[in-house]
This record gives sequence, C-alpha cells and structure tokens, in this order.
Amino acid sequence: MVVDCILLIVGIALLIKGADFFVSGASEIAKALKIPPLVIGLTLVSMGTSMPEASVSVIGAINGMNDMSVGNVVGSNIFNTLLIIGVSALITPIVIGKDVKIYDIPAMLGMYAVLLVFSFAISPYRLETFEAVILLLTFAAYTAFLIIRARKDAAAKAPSAKALPLSPCERFKPPLSRSMLFVIAGLLGIVLGGDFVVDGASSLAKAWGMSESLVGLTIVAAGTSLPELVTSAVASVKKENDIAVGNVIGSNIFNVVFILGLSSAISAPTLAATALVDVLVMLGAGVALAAVALLCKKVGRLAGAAFTAMYFGYLAYIIVRN
Repeated sequence: MVVDCILLIVGIALLIKGADFFVSGASEIAKALKIPPLVIGLTLVSMGTSMPEASVSVIGAINGMNDMSVGNVVGSNIFNTLLIIGVSALITPIVIGKDVKIYDIPAMLGMYAVLLVFSFAISPYRLETFEAVILLLTFAAYTAFLIIRARKDAAAKAPSAKALPLSPCERFKPPLSRSMLFVIAGLLGIVLGGDFVVDGASSLAKAWGMSESLVGLTIVAAGTSLPELVTSAVASVKKENDIAVGNVIGSNIFNVVFILGLSSAISAPTLAATALVDVLVMLGAGVALAAVALLCKKVGRLAGAAFTAMYFGYLAYIIVRN
C-alpha cells in the first residue's frame, strides 16, 4: 500500500510538471507561428491544465477502468466549479466578463445537458461510440468558434493599439527546438504520470475497499485538477479575472467533449446507477455559477464560501454513499 501511495503521488507530480512543460512549449510554438495570444489562452492554457485528466481517463479506458475515466471527468468538473471558483473568490471577488456570460457559460451548460441526455436517455447508463464521436465533433466546432471569436476581437482592437517598445525579455525568442523539447518532455511526463496514477489509484481502491468510481471522483479528480487550482488561484491574486474563470470553464468544456469523448470512443463506458446523481451535481454547480454570473456583478466572498461549502458537502455525501 505504501508503494501504491508513492506511485500515486509521483504520478500526480509528473502530471502537473508535464502539463506545465507542455503549456510552456506549446505557447512558445504558437507565438512563433503568430497565433493570437487570446487563442493561446482560450485553448492551450485550458487544454494544457486538463492534460492530466486526459491522460488518466484515456489510460483508464485502455485498461478497461471506465468507472475511473468517467468519475475523473465528472469529479474534476465539480472540483473546478465549486472548489476552484470558491477558493479564488475567497481570495478576491471575481468579476465575470460579458463574453464569458454570453458564450462560454451557456456553452458549458449546453454540453452538460447533451452528456446527460446521451448517458441517461438515449442510451441509459452508457455512452455509445456514435455519441463519443458527436462529443469530439462538438469539441472541434467549439475550438473553431473560439478561434473565429478571438480573431474578430483582435481585429476590433487593432486600430487603437499603440506600438510600444519591447523589453529585452519580450524581444528574446526561445529556439523552436527548445519549445519542441518542452512539448515532448511534457507529453512524456503526462503519459507516464497518468499510468502511475491509474495503477496506484486502482490498487488503493482495492486495498481500501473503495470503488473505482469513488477514487476517480475524489483522489484522482482532485490530483489531476491541481494545475487548474494553482492557475486560477494565482490569477485571482493578480486580479486576472478572465484567466481565473476562463481557465475553469474552458477546462470543464474540454473535459466533457474531448476527454470523455475520446475515452468513450476507445472503450464505451457503462455507467453506475449513482453516476446520474454525480452528473446532476455537475450540472447544478454549472447552473449555480451561471446564476451568480447573471444576478450579481461578481462572484463575491459570500458566494465563494457557499461554493466551497457545497463542494465539501458533496464530498461527504459520496464518501458516505460508498
């Protein structure tokens, strides 16, 4: 059991550092290719911080651990919305931008609703291959929409932009070969870390009498969501509200349409009866965030405390349920 715990901790560390390397390298390559910074933030940052979840879910699907794959995605999204937004708002109140309210939060809720219909209405307690393909196509469409939106925003701001002298740090462009090495090293860390986490978590689940679903919803979900937690907390301290909220919402969308879509395409999961409650909690957390965004000018400390309390209440419920 000690070896399994060490394996789990080392795996999570590899996932986090691997994601950090991947984001750094990918961002440098994107800048070298003159991809707009907004596109980098909306896609690479949220996708990069979700790489740990992707690794764990895909490897879990390959190894036939579908409960862990689904639990990891749903648990991570609940953790992201309730605990990360909650903690970030406790640090400093978060103002949610107009575009996020109009486009991204509704998109997230729409994708949650699609997952609910697929998993419990069209093919009850199962995600079929054709549904996984639809999720992947939805991811491609949403990414294309982000790029189009970013280009329009960049074009609108271009006339008023003033050319400022670049600092020595800004003038420095790292070699493309170094950026490629960062991406490769990051991907290796993510894959190896995901393998360690799946092996360690599944062994601990058996040793402690826990279900794979519970391990996915708690230990694995919290561990793989650490990059989002660190990113949003630091952004909140720096009062970068768009990053704090956008990182969470972008990661939530990526988790459902890409990670769950890809892992389900590899191995169609059969969901446990309790999964309906978990997906409804995920949807409810999203609705709560949407309500606060629409009714209030910001996610204040009171809302942050309520979100944090709701997460720990849910955590207590699933532990008792197991």
